[in-house]
Amino acid sequence: MRAKEIRGRDLEELLKLEKSLRDELFTYKFQNFTNRLDNTSQIQKTRRDLARVLTVIRQKRTAS
Repeated sequence: MRAKEIRGRDLEELLKLEKSLRDELFTYKFQNFTNRLDNTSQIQKTRRDLARVLTVIRQKRTAS
């Protein structure tokens, strides 16, 4: 997910996206722990997407 795509969303959508990314990250970590995750790079990609979303949320809150 690109930062441009994230910035185009409103705050409510970003909060929903944050929740879903946190759930997804938990699922990936759990699958990795139980050796069922084939592509371990998904964990890092999800963490980076979550960081991007949190950054944009913070920017939008300070701009308001």
